[in-house]
Amino acid sequence: MTNNNQIVVPEAKNAMEQFKMQAASEVGVPLKQGYNGDLTSRQAGSIGGQMVKKMIESYESSMK
Repeated sequence: MTNNNQIVVPEAKNAMEQFKMQAASEVGVPLKQGYNGDLTSRQAGSIGGQMVKKMIESYESSMK
């Protein structure tokens, strides 16, 4: 299986990993560095949903 999720700005990789770990912590998902294939779809989705929620909040606050 190939992964098409590529970071457009390679320098942002570490920041995105930290962001993902923070989002996982906020929703109570035990995310660890490296392989996380043991997560349920619900857990993985909740991390992505939290990340999107934070990005929208950030964008909205920058528009003020």
